[in-house]
Order: sequence, then C-alpha cells, then structure tokens
Amino acid sequence: MPKKKKVKKGKKVKKVKKNKIIKNKAKAKLEVKVSEKKTIPTADEKPEIKKIKKQPTEKRTYNLKDYVVYPKHGVGRIIAVEKANIGEIDIQFYKIFVEKEKLTLTVPINQQSKLRPISSINQINKCISILKTKPKIKRTMWSRRAQEYDQKINSGKIYELSEVVKDLNKNTDIIADQSYSERQLFEKAYERLKSEFEAVLDVSPEEVKKKMDKALGRAEVLEEAQ
Repeated sequence: MPKKKKVKKGKKVKKVKKNKIIKNKAKAKLEVKVSEKKTIPTADEKPEIKKIKKQPTEKRTYNLKDYVVYPKHGVGRIIAVEKANIGEIDIQFYKIFVEKEKLTLTVPINQQSKLRPISSINQINKCISILKTKPKIKRTMWSRRAQEYDQKINSGKIYELSEVVKDLNKNTDIIADQSYSERQLFEKAYERLKSEFEAVLDVSPEEVKKKMDKALGRAEVLEEAQ
C-alpha cells in the first residue's frame, strides 16, 4: 500500500491567519471610505449652513401729534402719517415738524430706528440733577473737545445733551466770558434740551428756562449782577 502524505498543520494555520488579516484590512479600508463619505460632501451635495438668527427689533407705532426726537434736529411733532408708491413699493412715512428749526422731516416707518420717543418725567429729573453737578474741565485741545460736544448733541441721547450744557455753562450771559464757538455749541445744546423739557413738562418756555437756569446756577449770578 502507498504511504499517505502527511499534511503540515502549521502551514494551513498560517494560511488561515493570513486570509483573516487580509479580510480585516479590507474591512478597515471599507469603514474608512464609508466614514469619509459621510463627512466630506461631494460636488452634488451642498454643506449645511446654519443661519444666524437676528435679534428681533421692537417696532414702535407713533400717532398724530406725538412728540418724537430726531437725533440731528431735536424734538419734533408728527403732523401726518402718509403713504406713497415708489418703484411699485408702497411706503408709509411720518411727516415731522421741528418747531425750533422750522423744518419738516419725512421719515419712512421702516427707518424709525432713527427716532425715539420723548423722555419721561424721571429722565427729565435726572437731567436736572446732571445740570446741578460741577462741569468737567478737560485739558485737550478745544477743536477736539468741540467735535466731541457736537457728536453728543447730535446723538439724540438726553443725558449726553445735559452733560454738554453743564460742561459749557459759564454761569453768565456775558459774551466776553465765552469764545464764539463755545457759545454757539452751548446755545445749540441748551435750546435742544429746553425744547424737550417743554414737550415733557408741558409748561411755557419761560418756566422751563427758569428751571434750567436755576439748576445751572445762572439765575443766581444774574440776580447778583442786577
């Protein structure tokens, strides 16, 4: 009888292990490809863009005869709410009359962020407190200070307006005590603040002037001069 050939078991085990390693490597490559496919968008796929939500702005409705403040011109009164068709678009706008400047402004309702309502009684009282404080004397050049004062006047913020009046106040009406540009800025700020006091307090311009001059200490100086 012919002898049976012995099969070496070691080689078979090695072959099985080798096949298993090849299969594991192929599986690993496949998993990498799948993961890359998930993370990297193709030319046809558009990456998802998250939209940033804008903070909602509160829209205020003003009515006829309401007082409002337009930063560059001061206190005005709404005299009309009208509509117009511009480029096939219906636009609503306020017509605002500024008494001090004898000026009529046209402000679209969708741009009313430029407007603000007139101050409350509490805000007016705080302004009076600001007028009573000592003026801040800055050592910077006048041209630079004048620019800062002008920005504050046109900011539309009543507290900043009060600070300008307080800082430029000389406690006197004598022209020689102030330079021309100082006096111009003071009068501009003073009249703008005075017009808002009149609208809020609903008293005569004379009464408002007395109230402001008393807070600034101007009334006492004028009485002594007389």
